[in-house]
Amino acid sequence: MSLFTQYPEIRIPGARVAITGGAQGIGRATAELFAARGAKVAIGDLDGKLAERVAADIGARARAFTLDVASRDSFRAFISDVEAELGPIDVLVNNAGIMPLGSFLEEPDKATAAQINVNFLGPINGMRAVLPGMIGRGHGHVVNVASLAGKMPTPAAAVYSGTKHAVVGLSASVRDEVAEYGVSVSTILPSLVRTELGAGLAMPRAVSVDPADIATAILDTVRTRRAETVIPRWLGAAVNTANLLPARLLEAGRKLAGAGNLGLEANKSADRADYLRRIATQVGDA
Repeated sequence: MSLFTQYPEIRIPGARVAITGGAQGIGRATAELFAARGAKVAIGDLDGKLAERVAADIGARARAFTLDVASRDSFRAFISDVEAELGPIDVLVNNAGIMPLGSFLEEPDKATAAQINVNFLGPINGMRAVLPGMIGRGHGHVVNVASLAGKMPTPAAAVYSGTKHAVVGLSASVRDEVAEYGVSVSTILPSLVRTELGAGLAMPRAVSVDPADIATAILDTVRTRRAETVIPRWLGAAVNTANLLPARLLEAGRKLAGAGNLGLEANKSADRADYLRRIATQVGDA
């Protein structure tokens, strides 16, 4: 018997792929890429009308569904509706997320609750809705989009970072639970992504990536079933090495880099204000 899990192959052409937060940013890029490779794509988004426009743009291989990932009932209905229309889901991409920025002590309770509900409870709801069917069929793949903030301190985004640390631990634990049934769980950890979520942040080219880069990494996990993927890849080794250094040295380095001010400065930008207004209308006063 092999010491390594051998997962059943999932072929992208004809695969049914459900994507949360699928109408914008990483989600939209992922939907476009899977559809271009021949998959049937279900775009789940809180903004149902936007999801419909994106699905129309993508074409016949895409369908739109309204989804509130923070609601277990909504997620169950989403999975049921997708499977009724497209067939059993082969791949679920838990991508939906929000990132208010600011001081931990000054963050409104509604913003804290919204991040926990969307960023952490969302993947929990998604996996609990889709995994029983995948286990019953003996194959399936879940991709949880976390963040490099789930591996390192992120001042001015403390709760966001906490939710992403939680997703990393959740994904690794569930991965071990379901592997024997032929089902895999992979985690994607992007650095700074050039999307609306990162609006206003200073993004050096060396450590920032485009949504299409993340979409490519997500699609690649269907083949490799890799447990964790950091994008850009070289940053994973850098962070792992840095975490071995003495805490005082790391703290001094972050201070010199001005890491603690990035989020506070971002909030001064007009683009950031637009983003915060949008998520406030969706999930409360975030």
